[in-house]
Amino acid sequence: MAILITGISELVTCDETLEGADQSQRLGILRDAAVVVGAEFEDSPTTIRWIGPAVSAPEADWSFDLGGQTLLPGFVDSHSHLVYAGDRSAEFAARMTGEGYDGGGIATTVEATRDASDGELRSLLTARIDEMRSQGTTTVEIKSGYGLEVEEEVRHLRLAHEVTEETTFLGGHVVPPEWRHDRAGYVDLVAGEMMDAAAPYARWVDVFCEPNSPHAFTGEEARAILEAGQDAGLGLRVHGNQLGHGPGVQLAVELGAASVDHCTFLSDADVEALSGSDTVATLLPGVEFSTRSPYPDARALIDAGVTVALATDCNPGTCNSSSMPLMIALAVREMGMTPAEAVRAATVVAAQSLRREDIGVVRVGTRADLAVVSAPSYLHIPYRIGVPIVKTLQV
Repeated sequence: MAILITGISELVTCDETLEGADQSQRLGILRDAAVVVGAEFEDSPTTIRWIGPAVSAPEADWSFDLGGQTLLPGFVDSHSHLVYAGDRSAEFAARMTGEGYDGGGIATTVEATRDASDGELRSLLTARIDEMRSQGTTTVEIKSGYGLEVEEEVRHLRLAHEVTEETTFLGGHVVPPEWRHDRAGYVDLVAGEMMDAAAPYARWVDVFCEPNSPHAFTGEEARAILEAGQDAGLGLRVHGNQLGHGPGVQLAVELGAASVDHCTFLSDADVEALSGSDTVATLLPGVEFSTRSPYPDARALIDAGVTVALATDCNPGTCNSSSMPLMIALAVREMGMTPAEAVRAATVVAAQSLRREDIGVVRVGTRADLAVVSAPSYLHIPYRIGVPIVKTLQV
């Protein structure tokens, strides 16, 4: 069945190849536009079938009018930790009074999540996915990392795989308390038995490479985990340079990781390495907001030729927000990005960080993962900060 969407005041395609579109901000904007979507088969994904001026729209089986709203690709949240139980609001309150963050609170979530049943975790996960979709997110990457035992990591990845194909094995999140006196043994476990058990449920492997934290992993420990992930056929992602300068970015680029995330503390050499690579720098401004840390300098990264994406890092400790519109607003207000750059970073570039070409863009043949802005322009996303004007379009 073909569905015609009309009444689009501004269609933000994020397609730089679209002829006749306004490409002044690299957003491929069409005004007074229409879109036709449909599924080729009953169980196949709904895809974009036609894009163009509303006056030229073809007939369809059904149509509806957006009444002058903005249409854009659904947000791609390429970094989240949604399989968890428990609450760390007291930790947030403590940081607001000056307490620092070093990753130690993760153990609290590990304990609560291990104690939760499948049913409890599934219910919590479903609610978080619904919350994201209500704010325009249509694709989400979900990491494990709150199990840190073989059976628990597999259990969390299995639950995550029920709601997304973008699942990431993060056994290398922190060293759990029971392994604190045998770090090498835990690294061997993650890179060996745990990796073997988790790989069938994961597309990616990630590691928290942060020598500035006593709980996370050094460069060599991270390398061992990432190389084992490569050998298991997983793509690479890295938590890097969040708490201070370190080897995370350089390691990610050297190994060809799809994304290195956080990038709060970068040297000139780190920026140079990123600018000459295919590794995306995924910035997570909600973390800086929630930890009172300095924001990454997105402006400097973009000007240096680095590919920059945005994600929420939705998690119970350092950013308990599922709002991609908030991340866009923070990127514009605090990190020097233009609204257009931030929207691209949350859609087509975030898709690039997942090595996906079928999402994050409105183009004939791509998935009809769309979001609506209750406003005449995408500029209202950062302009109306905190107002729920973006939602997923159900087609």
